[in-house]
Amino acid sequence: MNQTGQYEFSIVVPIYNEEDNVIRLAGELTGYIDHASVRTCVLFVNDGSVDQSLQKIIEVCKQYQHMFYISFDKNYGLSAAIKAGIDRVASPFVGYIDADLQTSPEDFELLLPYREDYELITGIRTGRKDSFGKKISSKIANSFRRMMTHDGVEDTGCPLKVIKSDYAKRIPFFKGMHRFLPALILLQEGKIKQIPVRHFERIAGKSKFHLWNRLVSPFMDCFAYRWMKKRYINYSIETGNIENS
Repeated sequence: MNQTGQYEFSIVVPIYNEEDNVIRLAGELTGYIDHASVRTCVLFVNDGSVDQSLQKIIEVCKQYQHMFYISFDKNYGLSAAIKAGIDRVASPFVGYIDADLQTSPEDFELLLPYREDYELITGIRTGRKDSFGKKISSKIANSFRRMMTHDGVEDTGCPLKVIKSDYAKRIPFFKGMHRFLPALILLQEGKIKQIPVRHFERIAGKSKFHLWNRLVSPFMDCFAYRWMKKRYINYSIETGNIENS
């Protein structure tokens, strides 16, 4: 039995070499779960970490009953980790947060009230605590992405998101997918809501982002999205005699 089906909301947390953050992360997540407005669990996705992240994930999942994990055999990247988590949750709503705790799980409470009316609710990071170079490259990448996708999303890089699981599971998978979650929901004719959330400094571990994957690679991915958008098909089944499994 998939235990996440016992919850209304599952938070997917990709982990790659975050051994210094796992214990604190688990503490903040369980602190949030204790008073969350909906029954919530966590699914850690170990993305082939080569430090002690997996061992620490296993420890916290033994300690906290609302925490689960899956682990890759090697590093496949952030998009793969998010998609694997989405594909495995059985709750009606799925969320996403980064392991660096630059956003707070407490701010899911700002997004969840809109979950019935919107297919995706995404945060907008306010008072960002990133370096000047990271802010500038993020601003440029966001502006170019909006021009190419017309998704109207101010901060697609914000990792705090709540998505209806049936929409999330239909998201087409490709490298760089995580940058286009709002646009990919719009392809399914879903509605999007943007909510300001807090942003904090990273106090442990190292950022996995650099000039290539923050600026150059997203530019290339935008053209791939434009190609896919022209060929994307939505369909609806009117009738049949087969039941959903």
